Amino acid sequence: MIFLRLIWSYLKIGFFGFGGGYAMLALIQNEIVTPGWITEQMFTDIVAISQMTPGPIGINSATYIGYVAPGASSPALSSPLWGILGSLLCTLVVILPSFVLVRYAGHYISRHRDSAAIKGIFAGLRPVVVGLIASAALLLMNGDNFGTTSPDVAKSIAMAAAALFIVLFTKIHPILIIIAAGAIGWLIF
Repeated sequence: MIFLRLIWSYLKIGFFGFGGGYAMLALIQNEIVTPGWITEQMFTDIVAISQMTPGPIGINSATYIGYVAPGASSPALSSPLWGILGSLLCTLVVILPSFVLVRYAGHYISRHRDSAAIKGIFAGLRPVVVGLIASAALLLMNGDNFGTTSPDVAKSIAMAAAALFIVLFTKIHPILIIIAAGAIGWLIF
């Protein structure tokens, strides 16, 4: 049944999604695109929308996937009520592991923050999280985001480089960069 598969997938995402939403993008993609619940294009759109809406990307994507997956798996489950049930399940299940881990592990970690074991665990997790975030950036560098023709790819790379430069070297707020990118995209694409 689709709901059990969604619960299992989002439990895995919740338990192993260290480093936040961007670090868990590869895991989310593997769990939701591979079974065919959504297409690669839909995944790219979810990432874009999740970045522009309030809330963490993992929760936003869980809510959306939970809504569309039942109908994608079976026409009998295409009613909005099944979608709402899927949204609620996925959203609750993806936050459950974090809640449990923070509730119980947080107390242990704060009591033992000076121990060599805790310091070693976090020293090992930090570079892996950076690598996962970098893999998310590479994962999103595809034809759906950058275009498939040389002029479109060149424009997309120029816009990405400009956004990176602006974020790193100016104090312009990211929301303004997003709004400007939408306007520029409307003009040049």
